[in-house]
Amino acid sequence: MSGLTLVQANMIIEAALASAREKGHRPMAVVVLDEGGHVKALQREDDATMFRVDVATGKAWAAVAMGATSRDLLERAKQNPIFFGGLSSTAQGKFLAQTGAVLIKNGYGKILGAAGASGGTGDEDEAVCMVGVKAAGLTCT
Repeated sequence: MSGLTLVQANMIIEAALASAREKGHRPMAVVVLDEGGHVKALQREDDATMFRVDVATGKAWAAVAMGATSRDLLERAKQNPIFFGGLSSTAQGKFLAQTGAVLIKNGYGKILGAAGASGGTGDEDEAVCMVGVKAAGLTCT
């Protein structure tokens, strides 16, 4: 099987949330999308606001849609704000160029999907996603 599995997606989320708890971050949501931008798995921690899932999904969706980390997309958006503003509209609001999502890749560099988080700062969200992806034996950028 060459795609992202449910077992891997759940491992990513479990490790990401464990990292968030270990570091004392606010309650989070973590979402894992496949290479087509479809939800593979997601969890919202107790006491995380209802908006967390949408934000995490928007970050991950943007990353997998553009083949870049959400951190890179945020930097690109600063240089071309009109285009990136239009992307959100074109994507029916699913596109969020904000730090907090990473691409999920296999050992050959093939994009399998993206993981996004919301609840902490963008840096915290990105870091827990990285921990999760690595814990599942995959790579991230």
